[in-house]
Amino acid sequence: MNHIVNENYRIYLITMDKSDQFWKVMDNGAREMASMLGVTYEWDAPLTRDVNKQIEIFNNAVVAGADAIMLAASDPLKISRAVEEAKAKGVKIIYVDAPAFEEAVITLATDNYTAGKIAGENMFYELEEIGVTYGSIGIIGITPENRTTVNRELGFRDYFKSFVRYQILETIYTNGDPELAKQATEKYIRDNPNLVGVFSTNEGTTLGLGYALRENDINIIGIGFDITEVIQEMIRDNTLKAILVQNPFTMGYLGMAEAVAALRGFDTGPQFINTGVTVVNIYTPSRILS
Repeated sequence: MNHIVNENYRIYLITMDKSDQFWKVMDNGAREMASMLGVTYEWDAPLTRDVNKQIEIFNNAVVAGADAIMLAASDPLKISRAVEEAKAKGVKIIYVDAPAFEEAVITLATDNYTAGKIAGENMFYELEEIGVTYGSIGIIGITPENRTTVNRELGFRDYFKSFVRYQILETIYTNGDPELAKQATEKYIRDNPNLVGVFSTNEGTTLGLGYALRENDINIIGIGFDITEVIQEMIRDNTLKAILVQNPFTMGYLGMAEAVAALRGFDTGPQFINTGVTVVNIYTPSRILS
C-alpha cells in the first residue's frame, strides 16, 4: 500500500537540546515516519538547554513556513505565547515529551507523575533489599519550570508519603547538566551523613549521579531516568540500581504521523497518548538497550 502523502508538508521537531541521546532517538523516529510519508522534515534545537534560544528557533520555524511543529517545551509558560501565535497562523502543534500550557492537537509523552511513583517504588524496594529502613533521599531535577521532570519529582515524593521514616530532601536543580548533577550528588553526600539514595530525573542528571557514585565509592542507591550506553554500563556494574526508560522513538514516530493526520484533517484520537516506561535493572539484562 502506498502511504506517501501528496502534499509537500514541512514539519519540524524542536526539542530542548541536541546533546541528549533521548532527543536523537526521538529524531530517528520522526525521520523514519517522515520518510515513509514523503514529507519535508527538520530537527532543530539549542545545542544545550536554553529557553530563549528554543523560542527563537520555534519562531524561525514558523517564519520558514512550518506546516506543523512537534515541540518538547523547555519552559511551558514562556513558550506558550509563541505557540499561540503559531496556531493563529495555521501551524499544527504536536507536543512530544514536554507540553507547553497552550493547547495542542495532541501530546505524546510519558505519564510522568506515575513514572515518578514507579521510581519511588524501585527506590524503596532496593533500600529494603539491603536492610536500609530509614534515611535521607535526594532528588536531582532540571529546573522548577520543567513540568516533565517536576511531575516525576511529585510522583516520587508522593510515593514516600506512606514511609515517613525516609526523609525526602529538597530538590537540587542542575539544568540537566551532568557535571552540575555530579556536584549536586556530592553535595548531598557531604551535607547528609544519613543519605541512603538519590533519584535523578533525566539523562543528564542520571549521568552525573552515576559519575559521582563511581568516584565516591559509596553505598547509596541511585535510581535514574533515560538511558545511554554509559548509563547501560552503570547498570551492568551496579553503580546505578534501576533506570526508567522512556520511548522517545515512539514519541517521534507517532508524533510525525499525528502531525500529518492533523494537516490532512483526519481524526487524531485522544489529546494525550501515554508512551510508557520500562524499568531496567541488573535483573532485567534483556531489557537493556544494546
